[in-house]
Amino acid sequence: MKVLVAVDGSSSSDAVIREVARQPWPAGSEIAVVTVVDPYFFTKAPLLMEEAKQSAQKALEEMAKPLIEAGLRASPMVILDNPRHALPRAASEWKADLVMMGSHGRGTVGRLLVGSTTQAVLRHATCSVEIVRSKGTESSGGMRVLVPTDGSEHAQAALAEVAARPWPNGSEFRVMASPEYPVLVGEYPYYAPEQVSDLTKQSLAHASAAVEKGAAMLARAGLNVSSEVMEPKDTPSHSILDAAKEWNADLIVVGSHGRRGFDRLILGSVSETVALHATCSVEVVRMPVAVM
Repeated sequence: MKVLVAVDGSSSSDAVIREVARQPWPAGSEIAVVTVVDPYFFTKAPLLMEEAKQSAQKALEEMAKPLIEAGLRASPMVILDNPRHALPRAASEWKADLVMMGSHGRGTVGRLLVGSTTQAVLRHATCSVEIVRSKGTESSGGMRVLVPTDGSEHAQAALAEVAARPWPNGSEFRVMASPEYPVLVGEYPYYAPEQVSDLTKQSLAHASAAVEKGAAMLARAGLNVSSEVMEPKDTPSHSILDAAKEWNADLIVVGSHGRRGFDRLILGSVSETVALHATCSVEVVRMPVAVM
């Protein structure tokens, strides 16, 4: 597995390094610790840019030490470019399977905001992206991983990724679904009440089947898994956020798109909302691009 770890010297980046070091990874995994120096700020001082590059290289070597001590193959990489453009391109050129980065960097105002670079990578990377959020307490034990599903191929890809990856001992997994029911505003002239009832039952049945299938997949992988079908109180994205908070999840693993397909050209609205607004870490799993 090839993991690109994007850092910028912020406390958020420190949390990413700690998370990478504490997690088990498949045998033979490679870790690239990457930072980007933007040449724009050095257009009139090229010598300072070279000093900044050398300083960044030394800082990356120090940041990589805990990963190397943890037995990982980690190497530093300094890129001269605009971070928002460079990181997705570097991930693609290096053929990364996963990009891990903090939710906000040195330029972000406020801890609850997602930085512009993080959002750009989330939208434009062609591989999976994990936004790492520190919960304030470091744990060496198991993780609580929430995996939402709607039965789509993208949700199945997220479940397959969870099933295939090693996890810390004692980790718990929960597969959840949030049924989508018809939203009735004023009169609803197209369907009779019994037809709306049938649609509701079908949605609930689909959600239950998706959860059962997802939980079975993780159970076959030997994971400690539970399941839940949420009450239809809100939109799927808000149901996922509420479930993660109530269950005290450490990580949400979600597919990049749902049953409604590509309702955005780059990223599904549910996965983006969850990634941007969760209080825990979120991994958005992208399916491999088929080679023609």
